[in-house]
Amino acid sequence: MPDPYLPKEHHYSQRTGWLRASVLGANDGIVSTASLMIGVASAAASASEILVAGIAGLVAGAMSMAAGEFVSVSSQADTEKADLEIERLALQRFPQEELEELTQVYIDRGVEPVTARAVAEQLTRHDALAAHARDEIGLTEVASANPVQAALSSAASFSAGAILPLIAAALAPAGTVTPVVAAVSLLSLAALGWLSAKAGGAKKRRAVVRVVFWGAAAMAVTGLIGAAVGTVV
Repeated sequence: MPDPYLPKEHHYSQRTGWLRASVLGANDGIVSTASLMIGVASAAASASEILVAGIAGLVAGAMSMAAGEFVSVSSQADTEKADLEIERLALQRFPQEELEELTQVYIDRGVEPVTARAVAEQLTRHDALAAHARDEIGLTEVASANPVQAALSSAASFSAGAILPLIAAALAPAGTVTPVVAAVSLLSLAALGWLSAKAGGAKKRRAVVRVVFWGAAAMAVTGLIGAAVGTVV
């Protein structure tokens, strides 16, 4: 029975998968959409043209994120399936050698040889493939690749981020699209950095400075390019 007086440990590593995808998608949505609209606005475009560019950026970005995640995670899933098939065949053809291999995995991790052998035998009787997948290859059911889930979550997080500068542009008074979009986007990036650091147990100030700096740099470069192109055209 657990000791009720012992403090309960709280870990953050189980959040890394969804946290990475969510932060990446939202950050990309804010930065790319805001930069696109600032670039178009710097080229002396009308308010309607700026909004059209922003909406197009949102749709294209969300679809690109979804497609990219689906393809990359599908490739990961295919590799995992191939590794499991190799392990399944090895267990069928060379069960004793695979038992020795699993035993050695535990010995290399610091378990006494006799104990390592006993653990390997018990896990092999329970579910040999699962034991080898987890301890030899590093695959678990929780961490297994899910292409559809990754695609949907990436598209949703990108859209959630992109909608913020779009709303700012739609509500900005005439002639103030660039500063309003930039201010709202940088504040949104700061909030995103703070929330992601809090969820991941990291230092909040460092996360905020990092995400705001690179977001501001992207918007500044895009704005300068838009102004240069607008002047030439």
